[in-house]
Amino acid sequence: MKKHLLLTAILASCFAVHSQNKMITVTNSLTVDREFETIELTKKSLGLPSSAKLENYVIKESGSSNFLDSQVVDTNGDGTFDVLLFQPKIAASSQKDFQVLVATNPEATKTVSCYSRFVPERIDDYAWENNKVAFRTYGPTAQKMVEDHVEGGTLTSGIDAWLKRVDYPIISKWYEMATLNTGSYHKDNGEGLDNFHVGDSRGVGGIAVKVDNKYYFSKNFTTWKTITTGPIRTSFILTYASWDAKGNKITESKLISLDYGSYLSRFEISIKGTKEIAAGLTLHDKKGTIGTNIKEGWLSHWESLDDSELGTGLVAPKGTLTGFDNYITTDKDLSNLYGNLTVKSNKVIYYVGFGWKKGSPFQTKQEWEAYLSSFASKINNPLVVKVKKM
Repeated sequence: MKKHLLLTAILASCFAVHSQNKMITVTNSLTVDREFETIELTKKSLGLPSSAKLENYVIKESGSSNFLDSQVVDTNGDGTFDVLLFQPKIAASSQKDFQVLVATNPEATKTVSCYSRFVPERIDDYAWENNKVAFRTYGPTAQKMVEDHVEGGTLTSGIDAWLKRVDYPIISKWYEMATLNTGSYHKDNGEGLDNFHVGDSRGVGGIAVKVDNKYYFSKNFTTWKTITTGPIRTSFILTYASWDAKGNKITESKLISLDYGSYLSRFEISIKGTKEIAAGLTLHDKKGTIGTNIKEGWLSHWESLDDSELGTGLVAPKGTLTGFDNYITTDKDLSNLYGNLTVKSNKVIYYVGFGWKKGSPFQTKQEWEAYLSSFASKINNPLVVKVKKM
């Protein structure tokens, strides 16, 4: 009798695990191969019970022994992982099956390529990176130093670009080098450098609000919260003190994420007090060239930078980029290429980033803009996921 009960328990346990295994089909509707695009799976989309734990699942390519890197994220900070991420490779106009299994991934990566953190050793920067690009922006202590006339501070809500040319993480290494005075990240020793000037400009994707032909914007971020770092995505939230746009009180926060393989960070702006924002790309010395395609939803700027060239760009989902302003002024750092973006339900989403000639495959303005065009097509035609019965 005991053996019978034990066998029944084992069979029930096996059936419970098997019923939680899922088969999904990922379909690519475009006539181009797709990779470095992140799919988000939830318990609801997979038809799993609320008791299921996404951290116990792995992704396996059906019909092979190939396990894919995956990452779980607690998006709302409640202590429960609610999103499972992975990046498939899908050929043009095709589909592929994957198994979502309760198992241990034998090939799980240990490298955290998508990384972000608060940087107290450099006053109070917040920096983020993946295997292609790196960025940073500035906190309240750096702002107060400027306001108190203390040397070394920074006052801007613009986004700085760190031009890396290696696929491994450099943020902590570069900051440590500066802290220990063993070198400078403003000089390229083979890994790249920070020679991108921000100042009062919008840098790569900082926002502004235009009222009566003048642009207004926030000061430095006031608080930060890291959500996740991992092999596939890093994400975090920055909040800002309320600011004034000629009598309009603006409240703003940014949910920023950067995925593996992408040259563009995703910005989700939560904002009140305006029906439209302008996201900017600095024009630096105003000697570069711009490119615009409102129909496809992207803007670009290509310029010479020291002994190389750099492209910056903005991509917005279909129908949200309503126009642009190639804003030129004699005021220092205030010349920006602005993309006009519609605020819907107090939110705006767009993607911004860069391609450095020394650290990317983009050697010309045309190659950079082709990437932006392709990126726009992909976000407007995302990979489609359907759950199948196993």
